[in-house]
Amino acid sequence: MERTYFVAGCISAGIAVAAGAFAAHALRARLAPDLLNVFETAARYQMFHALGLLAVAYAAGRWPGPLIASAGVAFIGGTILFSGSLYVLALTGLKALGAITPLGGLAFLIGWGCLAAAAIGR
Repeated sequence: MERTYFVAGCISAGIAVAAGAFAAHALRARLAPDLLNVFETAARYQMFHALGLLAVAYAAGRWPGPLIASAGVAFIGGTILFSGSLYVLALTGLKALGAITPLGGLAFLIGWGCLAAAAIGR
């Protein structure tokens, strides 16, 4: 489990860096400022939770168990729902995707709660 979450965190961080660079260089002239801000928010939160996945990988070696696994799944799912919906919203303008974003935020909160609970419980 440690290696899986570590690799997932590294891949997610790499994608976040690429998305941020894409926003700064390719999208700045193409997107309205508010949509560019949405895209940058998606990249920022993806990076935060990529680092969270690295913390999950570390914690999996110290406090293995279902809470750690749940934290990792929540961070991955949250990234897909939160950042993914914001990336698509920014690129397409489909405002309906904004309804999905809070579910990703909830997944992030669950992930951090699971990670904290695993640390406290040991």
